[in-house]
Amino acid sequence: MDFGHSAEETRFRDRIRAELQSAPVASELARLRACGEREPDVRDLYRLLGERGLLGVDWPHRHGGQGRTAVHAAVAVEEMMRAGVPDTLFVNGIQTVGKLVLLAGTEEQKARVLPELAAGRRFASVLYTEPEVGSDLSALTTRAVAREDGYRIDGVKIYNLKSDITDYGLCAARTSLEDSRYAGLTLFLLDMHAPGVHVERLDTMGDEQFHRVELDGVRVAATDIIGEVGDGWALLAEALPLERTGFDFALRAERWYETGCADLTLTGGVGSGSVADWLADVGRHGAATRAAALLAWRCVGSADGGRLDELQTSTAKWYASEQAASVARWAMTRYGLDAPEDLAATLDSAYREAPGLTLSGGTSEMMLQTISGFLFAAEPAAPATTEVE
Repeated sequence: MDFGHSAEETRFRDRIRAELQSAPVASELARLRACGEREPDVRDLYRLLGERGLLGVDWPHRHGGQGRTAVHAAVAVEEMMRAGVPDTLFVNGIQTVGKLVLLAGTEEQKARVLPELAAGRRFASVLYTEPEVGSDLSALTTRAVAREDGYRIDGVKIYNLKSDITDYGLCAARTSLEDSRYAGLTLFLLDMHAPGVHVERLDTMGDEQFHRVELDGVRVAATDIIGEVGDGWALLAEALPLERTGFDFALRAERWYETGCADLTLTGGVGSGSVADWLADVGRHGAATRAAALLAWRCVGSADGGRLDELQTSTAKWYASEQAASVARWAMTRYGLDAPEDLAATLDSAYREAPGLTLSGGTSEMMLQTISGFLFAAEPAAPATTEVE
């Protein structure tokens, strides 16, 4: 596969860089870096990005997008993250919720939701995981009971990001207890400001805080169902690969690798190891970080051709998240607790975020199970009998 870019894609990258270096965006990025908060409110920055068309790059024009390709969208994300744009609102709002609305939403839902997301005027989060359930969505217990005017939703969601500042919540709820536990799931687009939505912050090691969201008799209209009633599992199976290109993890690995490779003169040495050992680690992590990027770009390259390949996305997500976590630990080990001031904040943040990367978007164990399922299914069938001479 050719991992290079066309001349037009290169020009687009130059345009994105120019937009990110423009006075308003650069000023807002500088303000966020200097504010000293672990989790600053980035909505003003996203409004600036939306005004410049950097959010819904590969969405149709009629839905507030730029009508470009998935490669263009990936180029925009790559440059935004390299410039220091926090990516959670993009990953959850644009890449997950927005893409699912594009995939399965009605024309009314698309017209109502997508232009607002693409413009950075409204934001979305994901409400899947529950206490005692974890990543097993087939076991979720949040109930959506039909009423004359729509549905009433009751339940608790946990480990949700940005739920305190988002306007929409993509909620998986059980609308039926009949048949298999996979058959009765439905996806709803909730108003996060509606009566009965209670958001509580959960403190964590990372810069970003998770939230617990209690849904107490939240009323939703039938027009807020994404897809069909009871079709949630099939939609999630189709949409989850969109979250698992590994792109955001690969970019984290790249940023933290560059931090770990900072000039030796910054510290006067390489910590407890020798220069030869450190250079060996530089080569090993450099190759692995580049491999993570190539796996992610392979997924992006196939996105415009239709449905993403689940084996490719699971492989990319597993490898890139594991490499990002590994390189974060390596960079911190190299400097220890005496890192230079200009690197300390990045190292500290990376080290605290690293453990969650192999859980977010599907645990490494789940990804390996998915990968092994594809690989074993691809093996030729064993012969029915075996002759012994």
